[in-house]
Amino acid sequence: MPEFPALPTARSTPHGEAPTALAADVAIVGGGPAGMTAALYLARFRRSVVLVDAQQSRLAAVPLSHNYPGFPQGIAGADLLGALRAQLTPYPVAWLHDTAQAAQRTDEGFVVRCASGTVRSRRLLLATGVRDIAPRAPHMRDALARGALRYCPVCDGYEVRDRTVGVYADGAAGVGEALFLRHFTPHVTLFLDGGSATLGPEDAGRLQQAGVRLAAGAVDAIDYRDGRITVTHGPARSTCDSLYCALGLQVHHGLALQLGAACGEDGYVRVDGHGATTVQGLYAAGDVAEGLNQVAVAAGNAAIAATAIHRSLLRGG
Repeated sequence: MPEFPALPTARSTPHGEAPTALAADVAIVGGGPAGMTAALYLARFRRSVVLVDAQQSRLAAVPLSHNYPGFPQGIAGADLLGALRAQLTPYPVAWLHDTAQAAQRTDEGFVVRCASGTVRSRRLLLATGVRDIAPRAPHMRDALARGALRYCPVCDGYEVRDRTVGVYADGAAGVGEALFLRHFTPHVTLFLDGGSATLGPEDAGRLQQAGVRLAAGAVDAIDYRDGRITVTHGPARSTCDSLYCALGLQVHHGLALQLGAACGEDGYVRVDGHGATTVQGLYAAGDVAEGLNQVAVAAGNAAIAATAIHRSLLRGG
């Protein structure tokens, strides 16, 4: 087997310098847990890899994860990202610290364009993730860091067991989240942007049957103070130990759409069991693809996709 080709570590090009031009077997867009896991697997498969990392992983905002395997005391998202970067350090993965702006299919594979340069590759893996839609309220970053604002009951419903919990939503999607959280605590209130009148009688009945309180008035304000969140809804005010924001996600599927890959109505990139999209040679893993938005799932699916990519390259083309 030929020697593994070493590639340079590339960073954003300062103003006035020539743009970077890189080529590799595989380009990966996204430097979160899915992107870095895929890069690790592919590097160990002796594939040349360029990782385009805008350094905006959603994981960085997670205060403490208790359900990622191997960390009995939990691990902060930023620390997990740092550990993954350190694990990649011994391998000749080229890092391009930039935002991918465009991608196109070519006869040889793909071209990814960034402000600082271009990356040409035979295969392309999108690990661009999602962004939580945050409530428009002051001090939400601090509230998130302290566990007063939360986004993922699958991740941390256990942490709010028997506590006073609110769910903030702009429609019926909040019903499912409120019912999910009712398993962990009997003290759940659903707050709707437009008030309870915007909810149909069937959904209202499901909440009542489960013992979930439905706040009547429309949400006027959300305030964070002294470790708790207070929601003003009509003439009333309710205070919660934690408020789950269920306003949805922005799926970063722009590159997939540029390349003609199919996406679902929910915005997620459609993939098969090996992470392959509907475009030949294009793969997706992590939160941008269909599936459960969990770090462990992102890493596992990235490992599957990376292995499939390696095998496809062995077959040629």
